[in-house]
Amino acid sequence: MRWDSRQLEALAAVVAEGSFDAAARVLHVTPSAVSQRIRSLESAAGSVLVRRARPVVATASGQTLLRLARQTELLGAEVAAELGADDAAPHRSGGFVTVPLAVSADSLATWVLPALAQVEGVTFDLHRADDSRTADLLREGVVMAAVTSQTAQVQGCRSTPLGIMRYRPACTRAFARRWFPHGPTPAALGRAPVVVFDRADDLQDTYLRERAPSARPPRHHVPSTVEYEEMIRLGLGWGMLLERPSVGGLPDDGGDRGITPLEPRKVLDITLHLQQWKLRSAVLDRVAHALRKEATRELLPA
Repeated sequence: MRWDSRQLEALAAVVAEGSFDAAARVLHVTPSAVSQRIRSLESAAGSVLVRRARPVVATASGQTLLRLARQTELLGAEVAAELGADDAAPHRSGGFVTVPLAVSADSLATWVLPALAQVEGVTFDLHRADDSRTADLLREGVVMAAVTSQTAQVQGCRSTPLGIMRYRPACTRAFARRWFPHGPTPAALGRAPVVVFDRADDLQDTYLRERAPSARPPRHHVPSTVEYEEMIRLGLGWGMLLERPSVGGLPDDGGDRGITPLEPRKVLDITLHLQQWKLRSAVLDRVAHALRKEATRELLPA
């Protein structure tokens, strides 16, 4: 079956921008033209490809064609770059190729951006999600690559181990004296406030299930890596803090507000993998190389 490139382009734009009107602005056509292209593509596919909601979401059939659309865009952009062309297609801006990438907030705040800074001629469309959920965006065709804790290889992708992100249950010394005078006992863990990134964050609950299965402590929710650490520094609660080998482990400036682990030997290791499309692409290869290189410096060996 032959697929119309403009129709695939419209599908990718609608899903990326979230609406037909926004896609029309990116493609420099009218919304009715975008709608017509999507209807024609749905007719060729024999199924509905997008749920016309806000934002627009690809159906299962749409996800399959979305992957094809993304691959077509990427390879077309690479060919145009090799030929020295400078078209105005939505996947290129000023000669740059755009790579959608899914990463977690902690990876984004620590080692991923320095890696991406090493890749020239590429713009990045970053999608933030929990490590255990980034692979879903890859499976849905939203991104071309994902840093994920999922070990099962996504169909049509290859997986490379990156390293380990190590977390420790920790708090300030002042917080520990107040809430854990006898250590992190089940009773104390049931009373002491805990800081959680968001409602998809399972790190603290993983620790609690092992140490105090019935504990239901008060919770702060703060969906920002920087503010998450700051809340713990300010003594609002304990949480699972990322240990960074390049800066000597946990952040600790001494004194009452200095960070101390609840249990010195207790760690939670998350093994990260880079999953990316099985596609012969010089751009994806350069991105993957930069991510692997920086992961070697910032993560523990897998």
